Amino acid sequence: MNFYTVRDLRTKPRQIWEKLSEVHELIITNNGKPSALMIEIDDENMEDVLASVRQSMAMRATNKMRLASMMNGNAKMTAEEIEAEIAEARKERGK
Repeated sequence: MNFYTVRDLRTKPRQIWEKLSEVHELIITNNGKPSALMIEIDDENMEDVLASVRQSMAMRATNKMRLASMMNGNAKMTAEEIEAEIAEARKERGK
């Protein structure tokens, strides 16, 4: 994996675009931490790539919620307990 800084985007854009064409994906860092992923796309695959990235992000968010649920003990809730929690939250929102 190739890493470039936010500063590199300003100072070496041509080098970054050439490398992206070569390796098809790059990581951009900010203050030493990964902050963005650059993926090579074109007119023909833009919608497919965007849909795939969005699906991956949604799956990642779902897995994160599942893990949090397991860690705080909510994973063992019954369907009735879940429905009661939902009803209570809706009731509180209605106030």
